[in-house]
Amino acid sequence: MIRSLAAASALALLLSAAALFSATPLAAQPKSDPDWPCPQRKTPEIDLAQVWSGPDPASAGKWTDDQDAAGLAVKLASRRTPAKEFGPLLDGFVKEAGAEADKGLLRVMAGVYEIINDQRSRLIHGIERYARGQQRLADRIREEGDALSKAQTSITAPETAESRKLDEQLNWDTRIFDERAKSLIYVCETPVLLEQRAFDIGQQIQARLKAKGG
Repeated sequence: MIRSLAAASALALLLSAAALFSATPLAAQPKSDPDWPCPQRKTPEIDLAQVWSGPDPASAGKWTDDQDAAGLAVKLASRRTPAKEFGPLLDGFVKEAGAEADKGLLRVMAGVYEIINDQRSRLIHGIERYARGQQRLADRIREEGDALSKAQTSITAPETAESRKLDEQLNWDTRIFDERAKSLIYVCETPVLLEQRAFDIGQQIQARLKAKGG
């Protein structure tokens, strides 16, 4: 009987967790965007004006045609490159570019903007797939909970192999659900961090344009 009461209590908690996911993050989103689970508003692309207030980067020509600018853009955009390296990398680029530094810096910004936007877009699609997987898991948890409730028709009913198997599966799936839900909190911050990275790099580039009178 003690085991049955514990199972019933666990079941209530597990079903509450599943219901919370299905009712809160997804259902709270607009019907036109049901797969977006994050509290942050979904914006498919970074608006250039949010991260850059300097000259139009496109005015310097295609950034992909400038090997040095493209290489630096890739390095700056990579999350493996710490923010403390932005300044030294840009200073080295300006020194090497000489009289063409302004145009080169604009090409670097164009590259950084495009690369980070692409990274962010792929991440957003991944978050949506992640959320759909969570929704399917939440649905499965509810189904398993219903099946377990039917198997345990009474708290005094003897435990069966079927009810033990259902209980184990329900606990396992809910553990996975909870771990993924916790991870989603951090994943949802990543698009914001990418936008902040683009802004920080843009500020560093603009400071060097201004230093040269740009």
